[in-house]
Amino acid sequence: MERIVVRINATELGMTTRDTPTAEAILKELPLQAVAQTWGEEVYFRVPVSAALEDDARDVVEKGEIAFWTGGSAIAIGYGRTPASRGDEIRLVTAVNVWADANGDPADLREVRDGDPVWIGLARDAD
Repeated sequence: MERIVVRINATELGMTTRDTPTAEAILKELPLQAVAQTWGEEVYFRVPVSAALEDDARDVVEKGEIAFWTGGSAIAIGYGRTPASRGDEIRLVTAVNVWADANGDPADLREVRDGDPVWIGLARDAD
C-alpha cells in the first residue's frame, strides 16, 4: 500500500492504495497531471492508464472509496449524489474498480470545477 495525494487548486486529498491490479497500474504512471471534470457530486479526471474491470467492480461506492472507470480511463472520486444515484447512494456511471481509500473527506472537493488542474502523485513527492 502506498500513500498518494491528489491536488486540485488549493484542495489536497490524501489516499492509501489497495492491493489491486488497478492500483499497481496507476502507481506505475505517477506523478500525473490532468484536468478535472465533475458529474454531480463526483470529480473525475482522465489518466493514461489502462486496466481491466476487476471481479469485484461495482457502480455504487462508499464515500471515501477511490474508483477507476475503465471505460473512460479516469480516476473517479464520488462524495455524494450523481445524476445516476437512487436515494443517497454514490452511484457512478458504470461499474468501476475501487483501488484506494481517501484519508480525508472527499467532500472537500465540492469546490472543484470543470477544467481545474489536477496533480496526483506519491505523498513523498507532494511537497
